[in-house]
Amino acid sequence: MSEQNKSNRTVAADAVIRNHMIWSMGAGFIPVPIADLFAVGAIQLDMIRQMCKIYEVDFKQTEGKAIITALTGSGLARLGARAVKFIPGVGSILGGITMSVLSGASTYALGEVFKKHFETGGTFLDFDPGRLKNYYNEKFEKGKEVAEQLRKKQEADQKAAEAAGLVDKLKDLAQMKSEGLITDEEFETMKRRLMDS
Repeated sequence: MSEQNKSNRTVAADAVIRNHMIWSMGAGFIPVPIADLFAVGAIQLDMIRQMCKIYEVDFKQTEGKAIITALTGSGLARLGARAVKFIPGVGSILGGITMSVLSGASTYALGEVFKKHFETGGTFLDFDPGRLKNYYNEKFEKGKEVAEQLRKKQEADQKAAEAAGLVDKLKDLAQMKSEGLITDEEFETMKRRLMDS
């Protein structure tokens, strides 16, 4: 295989990992304990399916589920964060943020493990979770950093979009005032409401 083809596969695999990581982070916010675990597992299985297409490896759903469980654990390690969701009010927010980052990190690590395995010519038949567990753990730690950066970027993007929307609404109000559609008093009242919201 040419270096260009290898590079194209790596770029495609990285995109699949990133997209599924974002989806896993969203699933981590599901307020119903256990439902989030199933959603993340389904997302991770889909990620493996797509990576199999990229690397032209036969996808095996049963083996894929077994490997996910072997590498990510049975979910017991995540129950601590999930238990936080049961705390009324703040628990669902803090638990959601924690689960979001952990879900993203787990998906990132799993994707990196499969990418490494497939890039070295591996298949489902010779996948050894025990041998790759340390690599998964290493990538999980890195994944927490990547997930936190993604979360912060998404928050910043959302705030920027909200600010841009506010500016547009203020411009519309100013135009309505200049066209005489609203009075100065109505303009000030509407502007104050927008700023407060």
